[in-house]
Amino acid sequence: MGEVSRADDERGASAALPIAIAVDGGGSKTDAVAIELDGTVIASARGTTSSPHIIGMSEAAVLVDGLIDDLLAQTGVRPIAAANIYLSGLDLPAEVAAFREGIAGFAWADAVVDNDLFALLRAGTSEQDAVAVVCGTGINCVGVRADGEVVRYPSLGIMSGDWGGGWHLGEQALWHAARAVDGRGLATRLTTDIPAVYGLGGVTEVIEALHFGRIPNSDLSRIAPSVLDAARAGDAVAGALVDRQAEEIVVFAATTLRRLDLLDRPVPVVLGGGVIGARDARLLNAVEAGLAERAPLAHIELVTAAPILGAGLLALEAAGADAAALTAAREQLASRQAALPVAG
Repeated sequence: MGEVSRADDERGASAALPIAIAVDGGGSKTDAVAIELDGTVIASARGTTSSPHIIGMSEAAVLVDGLIDDLLAQTGVRPIAAANIYLSGLDLPAEVAAFREGIAGFAWADAVVDNDLFALLRAGTSEQDAVAVVCGTGINCVGVRADGEVVRYPSLGIMSGDWGGGWHLGEQALWHAARAVDGRGLATRLTTDIPAVYGLGGVTEVIEALHFGRIPNSDLSRIAPSVLDAARAGDAVAGALVDRQAEEIVVFAATTLRRLDLLDRPVPVVLGGGVIGARDARLLNAVEAGLAERAPLAHIELVTAAPILGAGLLALEAAGADAAALTAAREQLASRQAALPVAG
């Protein structure tokens, strides 16, 4: 009987240990983890996109709350030492404020809330002078300096001067394919590759499906891998799009380094996101060459791990975890992130 009591006491003590909660949401998925302050990852969950630009601000808040509820159902009642939420689409102070307003009634309303670029940045480096460029569904950049100066961008698409990421690659690829089909543009294998993405018979069918809403506009990002494939096969139209994407990444990084007065010292440029994570040789070689020309002291840190790694480290740091805990969490998150479940 005494042995049972001790076991119960041990389980009770474990259940009372505080946890840090981290959430990273991008254009295609949202990951959440609960981590004990010694770096042990004890719960994880995955949902669909939580970008307010795609699903709306209130819907994003509800989705994140559902993932956190899922974590707490797995961990049992625990004190929350820190909660850090990083979402794509929180690009403007007004958007962060609107999201905070939307979570006012939730138990984790005092969480740190910011753009997912900060999670990517931390996943790639702990340096205080650093730049991160994400190229996934969309594209964005952030730069930080040791004195606290931050450079960031609205990242609202064409209207704010941005181009790139899976969505824009898909949009432009379809534009070229449509013109190739009707005779206004150059021949390209994208005329057959794009319909295959959606299981349709031709470019015209894809255009009609988008027009009538049978294919969501956000699904244009699904074309991006086909653009990379076509470029590798020597397609000139696709190759030009990949080169344009590389140029946009270089311009973002070099401009941010210049604005922070960091061109005169070695600085990590963290690159991540789904398009970059494909590790396409043409894209990455062009980015490397461009940075060597415009920011020769910068060095690339390629992050293929999911940014939940950086979000988890930031949450642990906010909770006061030590270096050993950060190392343990990094190892566990890197090894288990591919197996994160999809929340129902």
